Amino acid sequence: MTATSAAISASIPTSLKLPSALKLQLEEDAKQMGMSLHAFMLSTLADAAQRKRLRQTFAQDSADALANMKASGTGHALDDVRHYFSQLKAHRQGQSAPPAPLQPKKMG
Repeated sequence: MTATSAAISASIPTSLKLPSALKLQLEEDAKQMGMSLHAFMLSTLADAAQRKRLRQTFAQDSADALANMKASGTGHALDDVRHYFSQLKAHRQGQSAPPAPLQPKKMG
């Protein structure tokens, strides 16, 4: 085991005071998932942290794409994007050939 993986797998005790109604809800949710309350809370916290990081990445990617579009003057028209994804859906359902890749166009 490397030092990094040991640090990642190390558990650090913490205290979390929950309102009784929330604890009861979490216990019920954990039971329905076939998990212990502890495992359910860890999973839920990890999922929330991952979603936060994904939102941050999405926001940064969006800002970068907008800056690139403004700098290059090229981009994708919304109707073209909608049409592409409609064709992609049909392809994934076995109803058509794959769509041609979107090509950036001069905007504005």
